[in-house]
Amino acid sequence: MGFIFAQIDGVGRSIVKNIEYTLHVLMMVYLSLRATILDHAQGLRTIFGVISAQIYFTGFQAIPLITVLALGAGGITILQSSSQLSLLGGSSMIGNLLVAIVVRELGPLMTALVVIARSGTAVASEVGNMRANREIEALESLGINPLSYIVFPRIVGGVISVVCLAFYFITIALVGGFLITRLIQDMSFNFYMNSLTNAIAFEDIWIFLLKNTFSGMIIFVVSCYQGLSVKRSHTEVPIVTTQAVVNSIIYVVVFNLTVTSLFYLNQLMKLGVL
Repeated sequence: MGFIFAQIDGVGRSIVKNIEYTLHVLMMVYLSLRATILDHAQGLRTIFGVISAQIYFTGFQAIPLITVLALGAGGITILQSSSQLSLLGGSSMIGNLLVAIVVRELGPLMTALVVIARSGTAVASEVGNMRANREIEALESLGINPLSYIVFPRIVGGVISVVCLAFYFITIALVGGFLITRLIQDMSFNFYMNSLTNAIAFEDIWIFLLKNTFSGMIIFVVSCYQGLSVKRSHTEVPIVTTQAVVNSIIYVVVFNLTVTSLFYLNQLMKLGVL
């Protein structure tokens, strides 16, 4: 019995710790937005410069990797979908299947994972080193709020980059993947595009924006929060970077799973199943 109570107590402590962590992260979002609006020591031009640099690193420089992943994922998905649907006599449903797999799930999730691996680690280590080198204290001594100069521009630049990269991923996966599949399997391009056009609905657009906007926010808020948690030593930087990656993946996956579950529950309710 003692072992069981110890396990229950451990789970309870873990849940409370995760709730506290989430509240701290959300509070940092509010404080960074408030600091950006109220504090003008660094100037809006400087903030836009940091946002542009973040978009260039996170978005533009990730295009080659996103292209390769999108072509591979799109080609495999289209090839497998078309071959299986042809055997079942449901080739006209390929658009619906690709929208469900690529647009709703694969695009947002794979884009988020790439951004976590590239930019999340970079932001966490960069902010952590700034804390260890006392650069943040130097900014505060100049009257510049680190939340408005460091955190807010990276969140905004990260969200814009994630949304654009996800759209690029989906476009390359659906169009480029079809061209790769065309080399192996004969399929009419007009039939393929008509099937996709008929399958895309308004719900897919807002799910795309919801998932990618909040995924980008989660990644960069968590990365900045972990970077700022460094105290004094440079040896803490690899630790907080690893924590930023783990926490970002957990939060992004849970958020995507929650949105998907709510969407399909709503669809079942509309059909009268629930």
